[in-house]
Amino acid sequence: MGEVGRQAKRAAGAADDATDSRGFVLAARAGYVAAGLLHIMIGVIAFRVARGGSGSADQSGAVAALGSSPGGTVLLWACFLGCAALAVFLLSDAFFGAKRLSGENKLKHRAKTGGQAVVYGAIGVVFGIYALGGSSDSSESTQSISARLMAHPAGTVLLVAVGVGLVVAGGYFVHRGVTRTFTQNLTSLPPGTAGTAVVGLGAVGYAAKGVALAVLGGLFVVATLQHDPAEATGLDGALKSLQGQPFGAWLLGAVALGLICYGAFMVVRAKYQRM
Repeated sequence: MGEVGRQAKRAAGAADDATDSRGFVLAARAGYVAAGLLHIMIGVIAFRVARGGSGSADQSGAVAALGSSPGGTVLLWACFLGCAALAVFLLSDAFFGAKRLSGENKLKHRAKTGGQAVVYGAIGVVFGIYALGGSSDSSESTQSISARLMAHPAGTVLLVAVGVGLVVAGGYFVHRGVTRTFTQNLTSLPPGTAGTAVVGLGAVGYAAKGVALAVLGGLFVVATLQHDPAEATGLDGALKSLQGQPFGAWLLGAVALGLICYGAFMVVRAKYQRM
């Protein structure tokens, strides 16, 4: 084979690699859409509860609702693949993307990106379970795990740490929403009014998710200190606990609408996220 032929072969190989890379990134972006649909459905269920209805406003309840919709099985598989691709992409970025950084910045990047990979991987697992025809109960699983951990002093410390971590994460989300720093991760925004609407969705959504995470973390801490696993009911219990507060239905409804906004923002984020 002559030099021209070898160059053509290398060029063709590079083009194939670029095509594969673009395809993988596109699949990873679908993971944001899947997470967005999940948050929208959690918000819808929570809003229904705020109006006196019933439902499980957590991952399991939301995925079950998506699966029962027309074409639900196909949707669940698509969401599973998207979340799996995004988790792999983030995990790869945690190891290889951090090479361009040094010192403390490298550690922060790996911790943050690795944590996100775990979150999206866990969401993908839930989608996969339901896509295969199975089911799960997030609240029951949380209570069971909490009960086992509370039986040991080290487990109690771990649960308190998890609760405090969720409260801190909630504060971080609220801060991101108020300061609108989440826009730093976007390559661009739609022009004009559409861009303003996207930023508004993100601001409200981040704040609402922050409140939900903070309440969830608070319940974990209280349940652990009171040694009552029944209080550690997961996101569904955290959201429904808002109903016990003054103007609880209105508060739960506001958070539910905020979660819907966050979900809508995540769907848009799939296109504009910096990757």
